[in-house]
Amino acid sequence: MPNLAVQNFKKAYDPYLFSSMDLIEDFFLFLQTNNYSPMTIYHYKNDLAIFDNFLKSRNLRIKDLDKRLIFEFKAYLSSNERQTATTHQEGAIRLSSASINRCLSAVRAYIRFLIEQDFDTPVVPDQFKMVKRERSHPNVAELGELVSLIESPSIIEQDPVIAARNRAILEVLFATGMRISELVNLNRRDLNVEGKIFITGKGRKQRFVYLTERAQDYLDQYLRLRNDSQQALFIPTKTRSKDKLSSRLTPRYIQERLKTYREKLRINLPTTPHSFRHGFATYLAEEGASPAAIQILLGHESLNTTTRYVNASDKFAQESHRKYHPLAERSK
Repeated sequence: MPNLAVQNFKKAYDPYLFSSMDLIEDFFLFLQTNNYSPMTIYHYKNDLAIFDNFLKSRNLRIKDLDKRLIFEFKAYLSSNERQTATTHQEGAIRLSSASINRCLSAVRAYIRFLIEQDFDTPVVPDQFKMVKRERSHPNVAELGELVSLIESPSIIEQDPVIAARNRAILEVLFATGMRISELVNLNRRDLNVEGKIFITGKGRKQRFVYLTERAQDYLDQYLRLRNDSQQALFIPTKTRSKDKLSSRLTPRYIQERLKTYREKLRINLPTTPHSFRHGFATYLAEEGASPAAIQILLGHESLNTTTRYVNASDKFAQESHRKYHPLAERSK
């Protein structure tokens, strides 16, 4: 017997038109229940809007897709013809290979969702093959410049609490290599007395990162200045939020302060919170840390073929961190 629920579902929605917003919302709910991060879902919404613009510009629907149109879509993403998700204006800046691949991943995920809902699709997700990523070697500031940047809040900030907090933030970023999004979501309970921090990263993947003694000292100094019961590890000194117990620093604030410090120090190389992550990995590697240990510390899923044979563990990663971090043995 035919599945009446599926038949009624198909009558209610046209999966081949993005105007079927109910189905799109079901898709985003599907992503949420499958532990996709809020940031990934946000980007997927924009990416699917770009795909929708591509289809509309050619009076097409998903059921019209074939290998040729997939090729055209990839070319569309690489060109200035591409319309932005929100303004529908032509994109003045070419997308990077990483952004193109994320957009393709969003479409693949939607096609996969349609298949799981028993809709017929003319293509399968794997036909949206990823483009080859360009090799990039991020510019990393000299270690001396990074150290000066880390120490700058203690000199530049007038408010002692802000100075201690911002110094602790930069110390933690460089000590652990964590992402800025991971740092602003830290709670006090995530940190143990040994300087081991449990974090949930991209894709809800969990891992440990480790503080240097130096970073632990500055974090302790900051926490001793606080007189509150808030769970967040880093909090604003002033907030407009009615719920003060849940207020946190924003990535934007940290980015803006870091820009100010860099300009005052006249560091020419653009330095962002993510630059500390690049510096963390670069200088660990230069000191001799195993790429496999760095992979674990950064929370990356894979290494290239040459590092497959390195036997790594969390314990090994922690030992490598203590042994090779360039500031691990530096005095305050």
